[in-house]
Amino acid sequence: MADSFFFYDLETSGFNPRSARIMQFAGQRTDMNLKPVGEPVNLLIKLTPDVLPSPDAVLVTGITPQRTLADGVTEAEFLKVFHKEAVRPGTVFTGFNSIRFDDEFMRFLLYRNFYDAYEWHWKDNCSRWDLLDAARMTRALRPEGIKWPFAPDGKPANRLELLTSVNKLEHGQAHDALSDVQATIAVARLIRDKQPDLFKYLLDVRDKKKVKALITKGDPFVYTTGRYPAAHLHTSAAILFAPHPQPGSGSALVYDLRHDPAEFVDLDVDELVDRWRFTADPEAPPRLPVKTVKYNRCPAVAPLGVMKEPATQERLGLTLETIERNRTVLKNHHKPFARKVLQAVERLDTEREAAQTALVDDQLTVDARLYDGFMPDADKAVLPKVRSAKPEALSSLGQELRDARLKNLLPLYKARNYPSNLDDKERAAWDTFCRQRLLEGGQTGAMAKYFTRLQELSAGALDDQQRYLLEELKLYGESIAPV
Repeated sequence: MADSFFFYDLETSGFNPRSARIMQFAGQRTDMNLKPVGEPVNLLIKLTPDVLPSPDAVLVTGITPQRTLADGVTEAEFLKVFHKEAVRPGTVFTGFNSIRFDDEFMRFLLYRNFYDAYEWHWKDNCSRWDLLDAARMTRALRPEGIKWPFAPDGKPANRLELLTSVNKLEHGQAHDALSDVQATIAVARLIRDKQPDLFKYLLDVRDKKKVKALITKGDPFVYTTGRYPAAHLHTSAAILFAPHPQPGSGSALVYDLRHDPAEFVDLDVDELVDRWRFTADPEAPPRLPVKTVKYNRCPAVAPLGVMKEPATQERLGLTLETIERNRTVLKNHHKPFARKVLQAVERLDTEREAAQTALVDDQLTVDARLYDGFMPDADKAVLPKVRSAKPEALSSLGQELRDARLKNLLPLYKARNYPSNLDDKERAAWDTFCRQRLLEGGQTGAMAKYFTRLQELSAGALDDQQRYLLEELKLYGESIAPV
């Protein structure tokens, strides 16, 4: 049984967890009744000179690299605090869009710093949950008692700052990690108080075994996901289409029963591949209504009976009759259609693997290689040695590691966390690494893109704070630019 929640949020230097870095971490533990327990955690994390922040991200968060260097801690120091304050038995790690964003940044951070990237959200009865999809499903199925915001274009929106605003909830400063944590807890209380049964159900169904049991039963089910259109409240009825072709993936392919399968069943594999890919072209034909569901990512799913009320069907723009009609068509064409879709998925997976392999040839891209495979068991015993070793003893531990990724990470780990302890040879290697990381690609490289983007943003209409941030970013880029 879960003992407590740990709500957390990050502010980052960019949007790609493989290359960007966490600049601020904040978290607050609560009991299962959402009452705060202890003091919040709120830390800045030093940005290292091999990484340039996204100017756009800094304009949103207001956190400059200089501020992290003046007031922050190293990644290694932060993770000691994280494991002391956050990683406790029975913890439900919770955020707002945390599974798709924050959790990924945490995994890559742990991997870079010689921790197991996954244990923190399953070991000792720990688990995770995401309040964004819970809010989306509440809006779609049981919206009563809560005010629901809309974006400027009139479409339904569920952004945290909008939810807190229309419901008059405290949210001191959006995009400050601690303020966002407190706002997330407030939204959790709001949903729990207004729709307690749905809140309890969604918290309970975060378990991957329960998700799998519901989906593989073979009956239509309600599914809420950001991949479905906002106009339909991100919600539809789906049905198991096929097991995922990748063995051990812990996922399945599901078909969106909002769409008539007759439009897709006669397409060949090449056409299905094209229809799977996302495109922003409004003239493009409809996307293939097949989606991968990962059981361990807390998808918001529920039995079809929750949308039996006519008002719910009207709100979703989907009737039970439509669901049953499309289910019958799918059943009549299932085997040949599924066979072609699986071939399309395998081709897409092969393309992604080939693209990833092309990017991970050397130490420059080792930070991005978390998902190349699990580390050998023998290396897991070495991880605590690395984390507890004195800086001067780190280099000798490389011979105990078997995984090539970890061998390449070790000198980077030392340089990023203990730069003052580098000898002349290590300093030269680190300088070379930073130079290659920042300048590789010339005019298309990180440094060139950084200064180009600063110029573009500086040419726009800016207030005093934005002008200050861009000037700070310019100074920072100049300070770390390799000669």
